[in-house]
Amino acid sequence: MIILKAENISKQYRLGLVGTGTISHDLNRWWAGIRGKEDPYLKVGSVNDRSTKADSDYVWALRDINFEVQQGEVLGIIGKNGAGKSTLLKILSRVTIPTTGEIKTKGRIASLLEVGTGFHPELTGRENIYLNGAILGMTKAEIKSKEAEIIEFSGCERYVDTPVKRYSSGMRVRLAFAVAAFLEPDILVIDEVLAVGDAEFQKKAIGKMQDISKGDGRTVLFVSHNMAAVENLCTRAIVLEHGSVVFAGETTPAIDYYLNLENTNLNESSIEAFIENQSDDILRLTDFLVTQNEIISANFYTNKTVKISISYEVFEDVMGLRVGFDLIDLSKSSVLFRAFEDDDKKSIEITKKGFYSIESEIPENIFKNGYYGVKLAIGIHNKRWIIFDDNVMVKFNMVNVNGLNRAYSDSRPGVIMPHLKWRKNI
Repeated sequence: MIILKAENISKQYRLGLVGTGTISHDLNRWWAGIRGKEDPYLKVGSVNDRSTKADSDYVWALRDINFEVQQGEVLGIIGKNGAGKSTLLKILSRVTIPTTGEIKTKGRIASLLEVGTGFHPELTGRENIYLNGAILGMTKAEIKSKEAEIIEFSGCERYVDTPVKRYSSGMRVRLAFAVAAFLEPDILVIDEVLAVGDAEFQKKAIGKMQDISKGDGRTVLFVSHNMAAVENLCTRAIVLEHGSVVFAGETTPAIDYYLNLENTNLNESSIEAFIENQSDDILRLTDFLVTQNEIISANFYTNKTVKISISYEVFEDVMGLRVGFDLIDLSKSSVLFRAFEDDDKKSIEITKKGFYSIESEIPENIFKNGYYGVKLAIGIHNKRWIIFDDNVMVKFNMVNVNGLNRAYSDSRPGVIMPHLKWRKNI
């Protein structure tokens, strides 16, 4: 049974202003409506691309979004920052209305869009439980029957009679999630707020969402940048890009599409511009390459080594300069945590003024299939970073050529799959 349907959902904003910004624009819209004409401002507006300069006063945060969600389904909504995910959830939750289109739902919707959504800071945690339940249309008796479970799950029993304004962000999100999950909505809408919680709570929350969908047959809409959580939890996913749905289907292909969308390899197009911006009074980056067999590519193969090359100029003698990298599995977590060129040295040394080039190799038969990134880590020991930015990353797709099909190799636990050498003694 279809429990939620989005039909031609679009949302337009005027940049920098509330509403249309001027009385004349409001009058134009009102007059068009009186005459049964289309809103004149629906014909203008730029694409929702946060990285480019606006060419219009209007922007389409969402444009022509269509999808259906079945009862008991867990739908993942993924995309880059600014793709329109939170705007879509706010429309689904009735926090804001769409500029065009319609949302059709059956049953109650509970939303967790930001830390402590719907909580009154002056009320205690217990009072906010009853307030949220009343907003969802539940009776006091219904809420009371769930009160003990909510408090126990949140882990905030000691502070439940303390005003919420004195809670930490982690405590607020724990209680807010518990309220949203245990007051039995037909549709539970969860934004990236779980990232605020600690590892123990995230595990509990994901387990609870699985129970909600599989055990209770209720529907969950889940937004997260944690691809492992999306893959484990969601039965289906949609990918948003610049306010439009660019992919809809099964979870694993959706994640692959999203990571491939993100896989703008600095080697191919923008390495020169990137390098020009990476310098300070101590050091200037002159080259940063990730290659295989001396070839620059977005696709590498598991049976060959991957070489990382970093070239830089040091402007003056500096004590404790450290140059290295992190290797990231883009769908899960770090693989190598800060591999530095001087890790084998026992003392901090002076790096003389001049030009340097260093190389490191990651051995063959280490990677699983998937998307990876190499992030620079250059700094002065125990003082400061010179280059250390999550966006400063060369990304590549690793293709398995060892005869294992993708489904088998990806289903195995862990972030790497080394072929180890064994010796048997008889």
